Amino acid sequence: MKGSARRLYAFISLFVAVALVVGLSGCATKQSAPPADQKQSTPPPEPPKPQYPEKPFEFVAPAGPGGGWDTTIRMVAKVLGEKKIITQAMPVVNKPGGGGAVALAYLQDKKGNPYEVAVYSPPLLLINLTGQTKLSYKNVTPLAMLIHDYGAFAVPKNSKYKTIKDVMEALKKNPKSVKIAGTSSPGSMDHLQFLQAAMVAGVKDLKSIQYIAFQGGEGLANLMGGHVDLLTTGMAETVGPMQSGDIKVLAITAPKKIQSGPMASVPILKDEGINTEFVNWRGLFGPPDMPDYAVKYLSDALAQMVQTQEWKDICVKNGWTEAFMKADEFKQFMEKTNGEYKKLLEEVGLLKEAQ
Repeated sequence: MKGSARRLYAFISLFVAVALVVGLSGCATKQSAPPADQKQSTPPPEPPKPQYPEKPFEFVAPAGPGGGWDTTIRMVAKVLGEKKIITQAMPVVNKPGGGGAVALAYLQDKKGNPYEVAVYSPPLLLINLTGQTKLSYKNVTPLAMLIHDYGAFAVPKNSKYKTIKDVMEALKKNPKSVKIAGTSSPGSMDHLQFLQAAMVAGVKDLKSIQYIAFQGGEGLANLMGGHVDLLTTGMAETVGPMQSGDIKVLAITAPKKIQSGPMASVPILKDEGINTEFVNWRGLFGPPDMPDYAVKYLSDALAQMVQTQEWKDICVKNGWTEAFMKADEFKQFMEKTNGEYKKLLEEVGLLKEAQ
C-alpha cells in the first residue's frame, strides 16, 4: 500500500504542476494581446506645433519708396515693432513694376511661406481685369483690411486750373488738352478714379484723355516741374507738397469731407458738382497657401495694432479712414468688389479680363 500511495501522490503532484503551468501561460497570453478594437482606437501622435514666428518677416511694397503702398506697410511695421506686438524684424523691400504685377508674381514664388507679407489695394483686382496679368486676388491670402484712402487730383501751384470743374470743362472741349499723370498702370487705380470722375462730369471721349503712368515719386516730380497738367494719385502722396505750397489739390474722391488733418480744407468731388466717389481700400496679404496658423497670428496682431493710439495718429496725419476687417470678412469683400470693378471698367471701355 505504501508503494501505491507513493505513486498516486506523485501522479497528483505532476497533474497539479502541469495545470499551474498551463494556467499561467494562458494568463500571460491574455495580458500581452489587447483586443483588436483597443489597438485601432489609439490616436497617432500629434505633429509638433511650429514656434511662430521664429525668424524675421519680409514685408513687400509693390511700388517704389514714397507712395501709398510703401507708406502704409512701413507704418504697419513701425507700429507693430514699437508696440512689441511682433518682436521679429519686419524689413520692407520694394518690388515696383507693372502696377503691382511684379510683386504679385514674386509672391507666387513664395507659395506657402509664412514670413511673406505684402500690401495691396484696388490694383490687385484691376491689373487682372484690364488684362495685364492672369494673376489676381485669388492668388494671394487675405490677412486684413486696414484703411480706406482716397484719390486726390493735384495741379502745379501756378496752374491755370483753379478747380476740378475747370479741368473737366477743358476736357469736354478737347479730351487731349490736359496731360494726366498717375503712379499706377493704364486702366488701374489712379487712371480709373480720374476716368470715373470725368465720366460723371460729362466728358464723352474718355479713351482720348492722355494718361501717363510713372513709377513711385516720378509723377509728382513731373507735376512740380510743369511737364504734366494734373496728377491723379492717393491723398497721402499729396499732403507734404501741398503743405509746402508746391502743388494745389483741387479735389479728393472721399464720400464726405475729411474732418481733421491737412486734407480737411480740400473739397470732395461732390462739393464741385461731380456726384461720385472712389475708395482706395488698402490691406495686407500673404502668398498663396499661407498656413492657417500664420494667417490667424498676423490677423490677430493687426487687430491689436489698429487699436493703438500710434496707429490712429498715423491715420489722421495721412487722411486715412480706419476700416479694419479680419481675414475671412476681407476675403468676402474682395469677391464683391471685384464684381463692382468689372462693371465700372466695362462702362469706360477698359475691361479685358485676363482670367
